[in-house]
Amino acid sequence: MKAAQIVGHRKFDIVDVDTPDISSDPQGTVLIKSYQSAICGSDMPHFDLKHPEESYPLSLGLSIHECVGTIADSSSNHFDTGDMVLSIPRKFGLSEYFVSNESVTIPLPDKSVYSYETDHILMSQPLGTVIWACRKLGNLLHQDTVIVGQGPMGLLFSHMLSNLGVSTVIAIDQLDYRLSISKQMRATYVVNSKTENPVEIVKEITNGKMADLVVEMVGHQTETINDCLDLVKRGGTILAFGVPDDNNYNFRYGDFFRRNIHLISTVGPEELKDYPLAMDFIVQGRINVAPIITHHLPFSEVQRGFDLFSYRQDEAVKVVFDFD
Repeated sequence: MKAAQIVGHRKFDIVDVDTPDISSDPQGTVLIKSYQSAICGSDMPHFDLKHPEESYPLSLGLSIHECVGTIADSSSNHFDTGDMVLSIPRKFGLSEYFVSNESVTIPLPDKSVYSYETDHILMSQPLGTVIWACRKLGNLLHQDTVIVGQGPMGLLFSHMLSNLGVSTVIAIDQLDYRLSISKQMRATYVVNSKTENPVEIVKEITNGKMADLVVEMVGHQTETINDCLDLVKRGGTILAFGVPDDNNYNFRYGDFFRRNIHLISTVGPEELKDYPLAMDFIVQGRINVAPIITHHLPFSEVQRGFDLFSYRQDEAVKVVFDFD
């Protein structure tokens, strides 16, 4: 089979390797033939960060985890060869076949019941992580909310909060093309933080109260979590969703402490619970994921796909790889 491998800083090669044999793997293991996969922001550190020269090449297939494919071999009592599934790779990932487990594998909705595009169902993986995060927040009715960062996850969060009955969804980003999609994803206000002052705008929208909930969706740096402190009301909540690259943050703890702000972290989903609900939202039309899918590329163009996503070329938001 062919697999992608990061062989240097921001450099992929496509290599030929043996197709995995799962005959000696534990009960519940599945081998999946890839159909589509998509790039997530949390995949980018392996590609974007400069690792020590001796660490290259990195492990095969890093680090794609949004995957849909067909069961090619199975030691699971729940899946048979030919079943179409969404699954999280345990080995490989960005390759023609990957190894997974029944505990993180979900059957796709019945096409005799629902009509849908497979790339839309692929988005139930990131949407499932949004659902998991929202489960931590309680009742959101009538709340003023701010989402800092309108990449793919921030855009899904905008739509999700709208569904949950908030009064306002104020979407903040530095790229106008993302903010134009925010409006399609039901943001009520959009703010370009490069050219506008988010604090003053949120203050005006909320009549000086500031936001009940601020969601940090950017990650990979230490500044924006502090920006959230300026946007949230006293006693409000900050949800930290963006993936950290640093273990220690220069965080304004005094402001956080004295204003009785709640800080909630969130990572990952409860796969067997949150992914099926995300699929239901998509196939039933309760969330429209189509606006965030901007590019389809063949797997052979993995380098171009990561370049598009990393350098924000061609107004890329969600890049999907198609396999033969």
